[in-house]
Amino acid sequence: MSNDLKVVATIIAKPDAIDAVRDGLSALVAETRREEGNISYELFESAVEPGTFITVELWKSQEDLDGHMQTPHLQQALREFGAHLAASPAIHPLRPVG
Repeated sequence: MSNDLKVVATIIAKPDAIDAVRDGLSALVAETRREEGNISYELFESAVEPGTFITVELWKSQEDLDGHMQTPHLQQALREFGAHLAASPAIHPLRPVG
């Protein structure tokens, strides 16, 4: 079994800022995929709740995820569009059941 860390994050934009958040998150994808500890990083928008964005991520370790949270590109993005979020991002590291 893999020791890789699977993560799902939910980011909800304020109704009047969906485009700004979408653009900001889209810009993060390429930068995040270049991080050493990142295995995969995908961004989705809910088909039933526009403005609800989901990242599905795979990291080599918790330390790599922690490092991602401190990267300049993520910190800058949060400063730039953080005020456009309806709530703080919900980040869910996952563990297998069973």
